Amino acid sequence: MSHDHYENPLITRYASQEMSQLWSARRKFSTWRKLWIALAEAEQELGLPITEAQIAELKAHIDDIDFDAARAHEKRLRHDVMAHVHTYGDVCPNAKGIIHLGATSCYVTDNTDLILLRDAMELVRGRLVGVIDSLARFAQQYRDLPCLGFTHLQPAQPTTVGKRACLWAYDLVLDLEDLEHRISLLKARSTKGTTGTQASFLKLFDGDHAKVRRLEQLVAEKMGFSECYAVTGQTYSRKVDAQIVDTLSGIAQSSHKTATDLRLLANRKEVEEPFEREQIGSSAMAYKRNPMRSERICSLARFVMSLQSSTANTLATQWMERTLDDSANRRLVLPQAFLAIDAVLILYQNVTTGLVVYPQVIAKNLGEELPFMATEDILMTAVAAGGDRQDLHEHIRQHSQAAAAAVKNEGQPNDLLERLAGDSAFAGIDLRAAMDARQFVGRAPEQVDEFIAEIVEPIRAKYDGDAPTAEVSV
Repeated sequence: MSHDHYENPLITRYASQEMSQLWSARRKFSTWRKLWIALAEAEQELGLPITEAQIAELKAHIDDIDFDAARAHEKRLRHDVMAHVHTYGDVCPNAKGIIHLGATSCYVTDNTDLILLRDAMELVRGRLVGVIDSLARFAQQYRDLPCLGFTHLQPAQPTTVGKRACLWAYDLVLDLEDLEHRISLLKARSTKGTTGTQASFLKLFDGDHAKVRRLEQLVAEKMGFSECYAVTGQTYSRKVDAQIVDTLSGIAQSSHKTATDLRLLANRKEVEEPFEREQIGSSAMAYKRNPMRSERICSLARFVMSLQSSTANTLATQWMERTLDDSANRRLVLPQAFLAIDAVLILYQNVTTGLVVYPQVIAKNLGEELPFMATEDILMTAVAAGGDRQDLHEHIRQHSQAAAAAVKNEGQPNDLLERLAGDSAFAGIDLRAAMDARQFVGRAPEQVDEFIAEIVEPIRAKYDGDAPTAEVSV
């Protein structure tokens, strides 16, 4: 490995080998060759004078790509597609004359991108399913563990640890639905020709429109697509790229939200991400257990979210049938969006399968706020015992404010219950019974059960065993 040049950390530190290989030069250019074979086969089937021997020669050299020769050809020709046409022709002399027959550069470049986008989305889908499954298992385990809820990041009505995990999982379920939609809508560009008019193919087939249409469908099917985009310019609409990156951004948004929650919970010492036996949290502060994986999720997710603007602007600036200012941008944005979201989901899976929960700390933190939240039940109980509602409400208001002042101004523990117990207005009321946190979580445990049964189980059944695994390397 050379240490004298910049290396993309998405490759060297974060993303999986599977995603990295998917966007590799070998995968790209071998796909070009498969597309040239598909074109030749379809043209032969429709009557053009292409021999079996020529097709066999092309098939024999799909993967033995001479990258040095291609580089030399491109230096001379200043055209990447023609460089690879010549490189392929060098090892297929009998088939050289029919490679790329009737096609424009975007026949191989755009159709390859669509194949890679499809395969990359399917890999992301598997990782999404894996994280949803992990979160659901965590939610089930802690379905009825009461914890303090927050609105405005201020103490609010209690929920359960498991119910909160369902919130995290449901965001990903919505992302999965969006991703499945994008996969289902993806089509081939196929053989649309130089400006999308198919003029070159119409010339090849002597004006036979039916054969040109059949060629387009045949090539699409050989690529694994059932449909083609209805119309294109020289490229398929860059709207497709924008929609896909929007979906990846949605996954990033959901992941960032969960990772942020986990960072906040780690601060409260309620829930922590996994921490390995020899892991160092800080080079200076040896006691530290920094939520570095969750922080990394946020960092990578922020990068993915930032890429939305690139695909949006690329679409907006495609003049007429196309401009080439999309090319360099797409070479960066599309692979890196997928590499980064791949890394995010690998980390997300790692974190959620090893979350550490501290029930005693959760109970302590909840207990400090619970007296305030129990006051409504205490009020109703006292009224049922014969008290005056308005009078009791005023007693509770005064005691609550006094207790809150002692907590905030003097650092004292919350003594609201003790204050109420010393008030004759609440004589005979079992105040401790009102402090059972389980009575304040509503249907949270049942909602966990229903969410898993109605939402997660169908996903598990549909994608049983499909979730890929990957190790967090750094």
